[in-house]
Amino acid sequence: MHDKTIPAVLVLADGTVVHGKAFGAIGTTTGEICFNTGMTGYQEVFTDPSYFGQILIMNSAHIGNYGVMDADVESDSVKINGLIGRNLEEQYSRKMANGSLHDYMVANKIVSIEGVDTRALVAHIRTKGAMNCIISSETTDVEALKKQLAAVPDMDGLELASKVSTTKAYEMGDPASPVRIAVMDYGVKQHILSCMTSRGAYLKVFPAKTSFAEVKQFNPAGYFISNGPGDPAAMDYAISTVKEILAENKPVFGICLGHQLLALANNIPTFKMHHGHRGLNHPVKNLQTGLSEITTQNHGFGVQPDAVKKADHIEITHVNLNDQSIEGIRVKGKPAFSVQYHPESTPGPHDSRYLFDDFIGEIKASLS
Repeated sequence: MHDKTIPAVLVLADGTVVHGKAFGAIGTTTGEICFNTGMTGYQEVFTDPSYFGQILIMNSAHIGNYGVMDADVESDSVKINGLIGRNLEEQYSRKMANGSLHDYMVANKIVSIEGVDTRALVAHIRTKGAMNCIISSETTDVEALKKQLAAVPDMDGLELASKVSTTKAYEMGDPASPVRIAVMDYGVKQHILSCMTSRGAYLKVFPAKTSFAEVKQFNPAGYFISNGPGDPAAMDYAISTVKEILAENKPVFGICLGHQLLALANNIPTFKMHHGHRGLNHPVKNLQTGLSEITTQNHGFGVQPDAVKKADHIEITHVNLNDQSIEGIRVKGKPAFSVQYHPESTPGPHDSRYLFDDFIGEIKASLS
């Protein structure tokens, strides 16, 4: 049992100070504050590499109440820098769980704070925008924490994808499959990979900074550009690789960061959003079918809407029904498309998994 009496403090870059109780590892952590409105799937969220470098507010009142289990992960470790919750639960109800959230956070050395009015804090972030913050259960000296926080770099301009990418290429799926997909790993989620292998694809997953010449040796029939953390505009190496991939005229599919990189490779700039989109219930309209989808999202950057609309060689395929932001594009004259949201949806509804069928279908069509 963890000691629920240990004080913890949260300090925001705008000077806001919030007091609570320690949960998970004891220590001090920093990062960009953001929030997720999902009520379930917290372990998948915590292990999503796209959250690397961020401190996460979970807006649901109770987090941890069904414990953790080995199957509910998107990477090999927890990727958030810290966690903020109203009630972070140590006791859990799911019999098949491997253990408690508290023990999981201790094992992964994640400093957390609970007893926070998360709804009020989320409302504050929605008004003021994303900013850096610091959590400490080692000290409650606010002035000392403010000095430490001042040295933390902003997410805008930060390259993080190479820090979470695989360090060694690996393969998945049926080696006999003609649907050979080269995956550029900028922080890929495991369930994205399984959504392709379950459809008969054979994958080779490459480290972020692998040269295109090395990737091409795999003789892929298609290319996947993954999700990941950080500022896409800071990834010159990846933008260059995506341009080389596009020149192949083979099917290309990008998700989240991959969507932003596809835009940048087509001279469409990205921008830092006010507070981003993170949750399991964001409505998106497919402009090609006229149908709406309830989507899972996790991004703090987006593509410039005005630039997309002015680009004659780019077609907008999906838009966000909350704020009209660009959620999907297709490159005219090339079998290349991308979406800003997460169609694998772990956690979340499976409305958008047809996109994997579309991608595999395009690869098969190109081979026939």
